[in-house]
Amino acid sequence: MTDDQVEQEGDEHPGEAGPGPGGFAAGIAIGVVLGAGLALLFAPERGETTRRRLRRRLARLREDAEAGLERAGKRTRRELGRRRRQIEEGLERGG
Repeated sequence: MTDDQVEQEGDEHPGEAGPGPGGFAAGIAIGVVLGAGLALLFAPERGETTRRRLRRRLARLREDAEAGLERAGKRTRRELGRRRRQIEEGLERGG
């Protein structure tokens, strides 16, 4: 498949968005975790203090990620329900 064909295939669904906010949020979360880990590794504190801070920070990040995934799941379920109703209404009108 050529680059032109790939671009044309992407145009078949003009109303659809790209990866969306979920992919962006995942990228941000990964960047935060990596940045926090590196910052703590190079911090001039005792290892025990650094590990404790890292555990707390990772626990908060995990909680935030879980909450974000829950919100994304709710939005996805809501959107799927909306689209299902649209399809059903279209079938009823056309059938």
